[in-house]
Amino acid sequence: MTLAAATELAAATNENLANISNTLIYSSMAVYTLAFFAYIAEWLLGSRSKVGRTAAALTPGKAEKAAAPAVTVKKGGSTAVLERPKVVVRATAGQRDVPDGPGAHGGDAQGDLYGRIAISLTVLAFLIEFGGVLTRALSVQRAPWGNMYEFNITFSTVAVGVYLALLALRKNVRWLGLFLITTVLLDLGLAVTVLYTASDQLVPALHSYWLYIHVSTAIFCGAVFYVGAVSTLLYLFKDSYESKLASGGTPGRFANSVLDRLPASASLDKFSYRVNAAVFPLWTFTIIAGAIWAGDAWGRYWGWDPKETWSFITWIAYACYLHARATAGWKGRKAAYLALIAFGCWLFNYYGVNIFVSGKHSYAGV
Repeated sequence: MTLAAATELAAATNENLANISNTLIYSSMAVYTLAFFAYIAEWLLGSRSKVGRTAAALTPGKAEKAAAPAVTVKKGGSTAVLERPKVVVRATAGQRDVPDGPGAHGGDAQGDLYGRIAISLTVLAFLIEFGGVLTRALSVQRAPWGNMYEFNITFSTVAVGVYLALLALRKNVRWLGLFLITTVLLDLGLAVTVLYTASDQLVPALHSYWLYIHVSTAIFCGAVFYVGAVSTLLYLFKDSYESKLASGGTPGRFANSVLDRLPASASLDKFSYRVNAAVFPLWTFTIIAGAIWAGDAWGRYWGWDPKETWSFITWIAYACYLHARATAGWKGRKAAYLALIAFGCWLFNYYGVNIFVSGKHSYAGV
């Protein structure tokens, strides 16, 4: 590169906006940390008096009461009237009929207050982080996902955005907040320490409108896959908890106070399946869009580059998971393991391929 070209490239980067972006990202981490402690308070200070619905439904001796409530008899003339209290459960074919937990706050006002504070802080941190991503883009006048650092900060922003969107749609996903914010903080910590790259221009091959289409859909798909993976992992823990209760075992205090507040395993399983199934077509489009971009940039649509290969492997893994869910005998835990393997493929496609494997996608570095 000539001196004139280097000077022009440096001039194309607005250092003030780049510094503002860094400050906003660090600020969002501080607010996310406050939200993390608020979520912890929601779990710890929420009432435990309303926890125990799963145990009441599954523990031997109590299961019968949950399944067949006590019957009271009222005499009205010569006619006996039977009144049975209503039992609300989440039932799925082949799974136990157990109620959803009361939530992280335990169903009381104090825990709910801390939960609302946590959500408010999450919204504030999301807006600050979004500002950091936006100013990063403005500093170089391009899409803010040209390297792993930019991908990480955008990915965590979109993941939190998906969570907040589900809340806005009045979905009962507040139980996801603590687990989400914990991993978002880890993701941002990795971004600002190990993966940080100074704001700069991209190589000519990346100057294409497909950068906006292909990479943005990949980020969104990854964020939704992440939400599905968290719910799948929690499903496995909750299913083991319910199985232990059903077999007469006695879970520890941690399981009783935490797992019993989560939705029933059937609800978690259904939620993870729905989010994975909903985003799978968009992941298919992501791969097709990448192939079209490769045809424009490199003169071939598919060359089994490591990134292309692992994107396809991820697609195959999720396709197997969705097929397994539609096949009798592959519901529940077996399908959940497939879902986690599929998300592991997605993680390796991003971190493993970018860091340990060289290919045509290595020009952006980390």
